[in-house]
Amino acid sequence: MRTIGTTWIRYQTMRCSILLASLGLTAFTFSLAVVSSTDAFAETAVASAKVAGPASSLGISDEKPAGGPFVEVDGKFLVPYTVTIPGSDVKFEMIPVPGGSFDYGSGEADSAHREDEGPQVKVTVPPMWVAKTETNWAQYKEYMKLYAIFKDFESKGERIVNDNNMADAITAPTELYEPEFTYEYGEEPEQPAVTMTQYAAQQYTKWLSLLTGEQYRLPTEAEWEYACRAGSTTPFSWGEDAEAIDDFAWYVDNADSGPAAVGTKKPNAFGLHDMHGNVAEWTMNQYTEEGNAWLSGKENLAAVDTAKWPLTSSPCVVRGGSWEMEPEELRSTVRLASDDEVWKEQDPNFPRSPWWFTSDPARGVGFRVFRSYTPLDATMIAKFWETSAKNTISQVKNRVQSGRGGYGLVDFELPKLIEALDN
Repeated sequence: MRTIGTTWIRYQTMRCSILLASLGLTAFTFSLAVVSSTDAFAETAVASAKVAGPASSLGISDEKPAGGPFVEVDGKFLVPYTVTIPGSDVKFEMIPVPGGSFDYGSGEADSAHREDEGPQVKVTVPPMWVAKTETNWAQYKEYMKLYAIFKDFESKGERIVNDNNMADAITAPTELYEPEFTYEYGEEPEQPAVTMTQYAAQQYTKWLSLLTGEQYRLPTEAEWEYACRAGSTTPFSWGEDAEAIDDFAWYVDNADSGPAAVGTKKPNAFGLHDMHGNVAEWTMNQYTEEGNAWLSGKENLAAVDTAKWPLTSSPCVVRGGSWEMEPEELRSTVRLASDDEVWKEQDPNFPRSPWWFTSDPARGVGFRVFRSYTPLDATMIAKFWETSAKNTISQVKNRVQSGRGGYGLVDFELPKLIEALDN
């Protein structure tokens, strides 16, 4: 049996210790296991802890806040919090979102209903935190820097990734083949990052998680829609029609020069900006024309049960619509299917990049991060961080073996080691 990565052990142990201390407990069970695979690049280290409730106090207050958004859970209060990405001065803010049940998808009675948006199914979503805005270039470029840094470590024979520490490793996106395409409409720090693949967004969330000790990830489709609706049952989170769209969204009629700085339109009722428009956002789901038919008839559906894990990198589901689209494409239930053949049409590489798109509508595609109140077990969180698409696994393996990509370890020491490289 292969040994589990050291960062993962420290990560899980730290989280369990914090929880136990907060509950006044002195004993717990902690088990480690490894799931093997025929492909070394798809192997996943699994750790599981027999604990209940949140394992971190970040974003949790014992006292009821005097104002601002908060969510009461288990006698405590989920509150907004801001994180500085370690090793940088770049920040991001997370907003608490209450748990609840809702009708996922649109019904046939909806005049704008499309076949792939239904049938409606009842889904229960636990409390969580959702990024206040879409991931911006300031944040994403901290991740992009790692490609050159990992290559530097590799050339020196330092921090080598192997089967024993793969759980602590990520890939970083290669340098842009045509930066003038991606950056044509700007790369200002507060503009949303665009043109990354679902896999690249997954790896970003794993990097952020291992670096901070918190579980950040992409949402399932149901989680995304719940966060977008913010308690509404109308086509848009603000109401029945598009009359107020200019107050809440950047779309084709008011976004003349590409995506705007995040957070410059009004938020929805949960305090989340740009859930409609600006850039469409990645979810974890594989796209199917049958929509929610595979969930029909199932009861007691939890949000994670609605994840249709991708077997191929395309088509996958992007939600919310973008600055290039008409109002009806920004409805809460609209599903956009990714298309690798079209979105990577200008990529001259073989195999094509698993990290970047080179053709529109990818300049209207980004993502935001989510965090569960109760951390997911290691088997489940690995599904959010690592691709299950067989062609992507093959593409990454080919890139790494040919020297056009690489793995790097992420742990709490990484920022200091990067600083030492810079000096």
